[in-house]
Amino acid sequence: MAISEDVDLASHRTVDRADYAAAGAKSGSDDRESAVTARSRTRRVFTHDWAPAVLYLFLDILSWVAIYGTISFLRREAFSATPLEFFMVDMLQLVVIVQALFIVGGYDRHTDMRTLSYTAEHLLALIGAAAVSALLVYSAATFDRSMKPSRGVVLLSFILFVPVSLSYRRWIRSFVVTASASKAFLVIGSGELATRFKRAYEESDNRQRLEFVDIEKERPLAGENLSADSSGFAAKIDNLDERYSGIILAEAATRFTPELLERLVRTQFQRTRVYTLESFYETHWRYVPLDAIDPVWPLQTGFQLARISPYHYLKRLFDLVVSTLALILFAPPAILIALLIWLVNGRPIIFSQARVGRDEHPFTIYKFRTMEARSAEEPEDIYTRSDDRRLLRLGRWLRKLRLDELPQLWNVFRGEMSLIGPRAEWTKCSERYEKKIPFYHFRHLVKPGITGWAQVNYPYGESDEDAMEKLKYDLYYIRHYSLKLDAMIVLKTVYTMLFGKGR
Repeated sequence: MAISEDVDLASHRTVDRADYAAAGAKSGSDDRESAVTARSRTRRVFTHDWAPAVLYLFLDILSWVAIYGTISFLRREAFSATPLEFFMVDMLQLVVIVQALFIVGGYDRHTDMRTLSYTAEHLLALIGAAAVSALLVYSAATFDRSMKPSRGVVLLSFILFVPVSLSYRRWIRSFVVTASASKAFLVIGSGELATRFKRAYEESDNRQRLEFVDIEKERPLAGENLSADSSGFAAKIDNLDERYSGIILAEAATRFTPELLERLVRTQFQRTRVYTLESFYETHWRYVPLDAIDPVWPLQTGFQLARISPYHYLKRLFDLVVSTLALILFAPPAILIALLIWLVNGRPIIFSQARVGRDEHPFTIYKFRTMEARSAEEPEDIYTRSDDRRLLRLGRWLRKLRLDELPQLWNVFRGEMSLIGPRAEWTKCSERYEKKIPFYHFRHLVKPGITGWAQVNYPYGESDEDAMEKLKYDLYYIRHYSLKLDAMIVLKTVYTMLFGKGR
């Protein structure tokens, strides 16, 4: 009986171990499945345009409140006079921070926040936010000194907020990239437009797959060894959420049936983003493809330049004030530069040239001379090459530091130029481009500027092809003419001057 009981107990223990092992295996399997499900759910969340922005904003608010509150408490300044006044000061600074980061794309899922370029822009934006918030807070403190926070608390809070806010942006960006990599863009089209788009996409930083589909029949992508599938077009539309992060229309609108257009409109408003080629280029690459331009392009809706723009007058006031102050502030270094040019290279000191202004009105631009004067026998070259022998040694340094453009502040003061706008082209260059580049004259809808969107995004042009590439950015500036874009250009200009990138 004892033996029997021992056998029974042993068998029970064996069965129990088997049950535990099975249960453990099932539990492990369930854990793995739940982990996979969680990761899948996370990827689906990060494919939405709004999800990263909401998370960035939430973490910005949480981080700033925690950092500023903790430092204030440790410095025994947790409250100025009352909790309400402390809250008002805290929220004022937070609003300025959010606005500054919004300007540099700090809430845009398409911004690659892991690059050196964005890191510099993030830093510059928060430096600007610190200056603006300090100005507002201490101006208000002149009326109520109980609301005046310690300068050390404000400065230390911003210093700590910079690496913290940048760190979680880089971390979240990795999830966005991973989530996007699991999906593809569904491109409708297989003709010449689709071919050009594919080439531009391959040259960009985008890493998502492209899947081409033809709405009529299967045919090879023009000039490429890639087929556009037409057999499962309806099924692809039905499975958008699982396989695709957006639809790109790379065909002329005349090829789409009314039924298909209606379905795409419903898809845009109910399920996922549907891009035209122009909207994709503008959203992801921030320039306008020349293929999308036609004679009535400026008549489309969304142009801030149409009729009377309040920002136009505000910008002119800003140009007038800043150029006046800059002419006074930079008068001593300008005089010193003029003396150096005179002593080293002789006269003339100032270079002047006819340029094309707004509405194609010509004006004379002024710069410090950086090149040797061209002799009458020397063939004329409208481009300044990077290895141009005409460049003077002092002139190279002036160009590198952008000091040769100081006299253009006089053009800004007179209203012939703006601080920000497309590059003022030489009249001979403009005449040449008008003949070769369709719709080149659209860039003259705004005043030329000392710096601009094309200048900070594309290197100095040395050919007609470069002029076409820069026109794409100039047209983007014209279409999105706004305070936000001008602020982005200012920050990118500072970055360009510090790190020597761009023009």
